[in-house]
Amino acid sequence: MTSGAARVTARIGAFAVCQAAVVAGAGLLITGPARNLWPMTAEDAVNEGLEDARTATLTTASTIASALGDTSTVVGLTLLCCLALVLVPRLPMWRETIFLAVAVSLQSLVFLLITTSVDRTRPDVERLDASPPTSSYTSGHTGAATALYAGLAALVLSRVRRPWRVPLAALLLLLPLLVGLARLYRGMHHPTDVVGGMLNGALSVLVVSRAVLAGHSWAGRPPADAVDIAVAAAERGDAPERGPVTVIVNPTVTDPATRDQLRLVLAQHGYRRSTFVETTAGDTGGGQTSEALRGGAELIVVCGGDGTVRAVADALAGSGVPLVLVPCGTGNLLVRNLGLPLGPADALAAALTGEPRALDLGRVEGDSLPATHFTAMAGAGLDAVMLEETSDRAKSALGWPAYVLAAATGLRAPRMRLAIRLDGGPELHRTARMVLLANIGTVQAGAAPVPTARPDDGLLDLALFDPRGAGGWLRVAGVLLSPGRSAHRGAGPRGPVEFHTFRRAELTFVRPQRREIDGDPVGPGRRLTAEVRAGALTVLLPEAAHRPAAASRPQDVHRPAAASPPETVPTATLPSAAAVPPAARER
Repeated sequence: MTSGAARVTARIGAFAVCQAAVVAGAGLLITGPARNLWPMTAEDAVNEGLEDARTATLTTASTIASALGDTSTVVGLTLLCCLALVLVPRLPMWRETIFLAVAVSLQSLVFLLITTSVDRTRPDVERLDASPPTSSYTSGHTGAATALYAGLAALVLSRVRRPWRVPLAALLLLLPLLVGLARLYRGMHHPTDVVGGMLNGALSVLVVSRAVLAGHSWAGRPPADAVDIAVAAAERGDAPERGPVTVIVNPTVTDPATRDQLRLVLAQHGYRRSTFVETTAGDTGGGQTSEALRGGAELIVVCGGDGTVRAVADALAGSGVPLVLVPCGTGNLLVRNLGLPLGPADALAAALTGEPRALDLGRVEGDSLPATHFTAMAGAGLDAVMLEETSDRAKSALGWPAYVLAAATGLRAPRMRLAIRLDGGPELHRTARMVLLANIGTVQAGAAPVPTARPDDGLLDLALFDPRGAGGWLRVAGVLLSPGRSAHRGAGPRGPVEFHTFRRAELTFVRPQRREIDGDPVGPGRRLTAEVRAGALTVLLPEAAHRPAAASRPQDVHRPAAASPPETVPTATLPSAAAVPPAARER
């Protein structure tokens, strides 16, 4: 905060002089050469019209609105907001506090300079308030309200990530307009006085925000060791010291700034012995995780995409050591299905305040494919083609839409023919464009290819997609985009979409097919065998994480008659790690 403070102060002062000159110059123009020009010639008619329109109800409403710009109200609210910015967040928001206080103060200072240089009488109508001995130009109430409420709106839009931030900011921006209208109604100012006040307040917010708030070119840059200073301060805090933690980092999707943020969040929560370990092309996280477990790590944090999460989860399966998911890749499917924040630092902070929960893993193997685990989905056919054809450059430039573009290349591929055996039942013979073995139901953009799959129900889901013609593709689109309705309509056997649930599935393809596991192509083959490992992965989840209520399975899902349905697993809430029997965790 102190880095470059003198330079920032000088800039604010210089631009404040320019601001005062602009607003005062506009006032001198209004009261001088332009006083006989429109719209100044119409101002008296506006004031008189508002005087004629007065009613008891409107007068009461104007009293309330005008009070929002009173000196006592603005000063009091500014102090309260500044105290809240310092005391309420986990770390004091000093820049935001200084921004709000200086913006309101700057507006007041410029207002005083203007009233001494621009002499303008108040409107010749009955005034509902006592007239202070100041010029009518500018409206001090409106300027103060603009600086305060527009400043708060700027903080809400830039610092809040909740869906209600836009309506709240719009409401805050409406308040200065109401104050200005109330001052006109009460006969205290001409319309251009109100416009000048809004201009003064808005320029104050603009000048101070660019000088103080982080990310702007005027703001003083923090010292090179700013993170080290913050971490050291956090380590001296009141948080109890916790055990060693290893952070598995995919360096291709995690920049140094993100690592610094994670290190600070860990220190704030008492994890002062944190070790950051990078994945490599030859070891995408499994070896680093195994080494961390041998070294006594009591918590593993994985910072990467779906492939990194899968490698770490594979090494953690059945260990009972909790995992924290920090999304840094393109897909982040498990994170999205758990309702965790998508910001790395936010996700880490939320998880460290949560509780350990047991999630399922899928164990999959096949010809030329050694046994491994998946957290989200494995499959063959169109999805594997889509993933294999998407380049890293396209993913970096476009994000998840790059997969959609790559999928077009797989539409020309012939249908797969395969045999399926579920939980020891009779063999089913199918054709399909795409086969998914799913532990979760939702992918990017809210699409739900396997609507009822959950990572905590002790089951895996099988989805077969075999659309024929335009009508078949439309029904598939209905399942993807309207899972609540379309899953039941399109899930029958031999339809364009077919769903099953299982604990063990054996898939045999007539010809070798491209395959993928959690977004990573694993080479073609003719066989996939998958089984669920219920509760094998322990993940730290905050109480606010999304836990969908137990979804009913589609009633028309085909199940072989000889295969008895699996026991119903309660899914109202994610089970805690302690609630999972040891045998289930060790399977």
